[in-house]
Amino acid sequence: MTGKTVLIVDDEAPIREMIAVALEMADYDYLEAADAREAHALIVDKHPDLVLLDWMLPGTSGVELARRLKKEGATADIPIIMLTAKVEEDNKIQGLEVGADDYITKPFSPRELVARLKAVLRRTTPPGVDSPIDVDGLTLDPVGHRVTTQEGALTMGPTEYRLLQFFMTHQERVYTRSQLLDQVWGGNVYVEERTVDVHIRRLRKALGDDYDHLIQTVRGTGYRFSTKAA
Repeated sequence: MTGKTVLIVDDEAPIREMIAVALEMADYDYLEAADAREAHALIVDKHPDLVLLDWMLPGTSGVELARRLKKEGATADIPIIMLTAKVEEDNKIQGLEVGADDYITKPFSPRELVARLKAVLRRTTPPGVDSPIDVDGLTLDPVGHRVTTQEGALTMGPTEYRLLQFFMTHQERVYTRSQLLDQVWGGNVYVEERTVDVHIRRLRKALGDDYDHLIQTVRGTGYRFSTKAA
């Protein structure tokens, strides 16, 4: 498997089934939703790597959902491909203007869909998610699930690893404890915000004296990963 999960959002079950078969054959995991409300809940809880989003949905439209996802910090980075039967240029432009990364006009072939999906994922996947990322000799290898320095491998728990991976792929930006809970633990997992502080302390301890300064406390706000002086 590729390790990537794609959310299929379409109110027509036969189309979801056709897409699901194509994704399975290309070694992608998938989730399904028939409307915007169900899709949003899955996105917050499961953090799919990409959303295939139908333009026309019952209730809230796909365009409105895309606009909402791009405005929310926890979901803004998730790439979106719009699926639409609309061929007018204005509609395509509207989809791109709300933040969609690409669009595919129905009917489309499964082969075209998978090719476009792969291209968007390549474009939007930062270092540290599929390929190693290095910061001043601190290296995170997502394939080997390993963190190393010049002195050797570091030992840390799975939550500390996920925290570090998130920080290293989102450098120089301040995140509140609530945002970190959404991004690292998942939106539907009940964990108290002070739990974040506990895992931050554990992560700093695992990084040791040479790298613990990279995890900076921003008083009154939260935390950031930065190579610059606090």
